[in-house]
Amino acid sequence: MNGMINSNVENNERGLLPYPIILAANKGEPEAMEVVVLHYGSYITSLSMRRLHDEYGNIFWGVDEDTRDRLRSKLMQSVLAFKI
Repeated sequence: MNGMINSNVENNERGLLPYPIILAANKGEPEAMEVVVLHYGSYITSLSMRRLHDEYGNIFWGVDEDTRDRLRSKLMQSVLAFKI
């Protein structure tokens, strides 16, 4: 399965996930689910950006790891629950 996943992802010119990857992820294939999560990784990270404070009270922008983990989890749950 791993060879099929790599070739399908590399050959997609429009940046969309190929249907066989989505189908495999929907059936619970771990490698396919990893491809889906990696595909949406930068989007999830951008949604997880928050104003944070360091130990000195300085404000900076950073990734809220809890939010990122929750979004990843919700993505995986949605892929598994999607009716194809």
